[in-house]
Amino acid sequence: MKTINSLSGGKTSSYIAANHAADYDVFSLVRTMDNASKFKDEKVRKLVEDRIQAPFISTAEDDTIIYTMLDLEQYIGREIVWVTGPTFDDVIKNHSGYLPNKVARYCTTDMKTLPIAKWRYDNIKGDVEMRFGFRANEQGRAKKMLERCNEKGMVEVKIITGRSKNNKRNKWEVIDYCKPTFPLIKDALFKDSIEEFWKGKPVRFAYMNNCVGCWWRSPMLLKHMADKHPLKMDWFARQEEGNKGQFKSDVSYREIISYNSQFQLFDEDFDECDTGYCGI
Repeated sequence: MKTINSLSGGKTSSYIAANHAADYDVFSLVRTMDNASKFKDEKVRKLVEDRIQAPFISTAEDDTIIYTMLDLEQYIGREIVWVTGPTFDDVIKNHSGYLPNKVARYCTTDMKTLPIAKWRYDNIKGDVEMRFGFRANEQGRAKKMLERCNEKGMVEVKIITGRSKNNKRNKWEVIDYCKPTFPLIKDALFKDSIEEFWKGKPVRFAYMNNCVGCWWRSPMLLKHMADKHPLKMDWFARQEEGNKGQFKSDVSYREIISYNSQFQLFDEDFDECDTGYCGI
């Protein structure tokens, strides 16, 4: 059975790549078509386009994630496979303009899971074990994933596997995506051990990974991210203004951006309970 390390760009999944060699290390890039927040390093931007074989203008995540993956590849001494799905803009259009939220949580599926699943289907025959970066305090997340497995212990995913006989529509198929495993839970590793491991290592990490405007995050943290990444957060606000619904039911992103901070917020004022997660 082939093994895959599912990489998000954060310290936890990167720790797995550094300490648990796999047959493949795979990272899915979330792209947007936002010229206002265009990735500034033109040489690296072109390099990314070569990796994903698709246009790369900007990412909904912190730009540092690009350097994380390039640094990590050098550090582990293995190739990291980059994949990507439709841009965030197109994903929203594909859902009739309805924005992802706690009820319609399609963003992770469409921009993280499906691109990796399609690559796995096209490139690896037979069953696959995929390592996920859930730590010892995240056994609940692991349990939920295991509960979704079929009788073979495999997570199933529905992907496009070709075209119909008349070539008029996509052909969809449910595949055995992977057997999920959780090496950090097995090794009883928590955040402090992972933070300690990366001290002094030549890998750059973002303040937080996942999308800058992830709707899982609290309004206070989203305001903090807006101060750090105003152009990216403006893209999220514009999606609410040009599409259907809101990312958060009780407050718009434009309102969050316009909040007057009552006190100065610091990076250490937030922890992972505030950040949201893709759940991949």
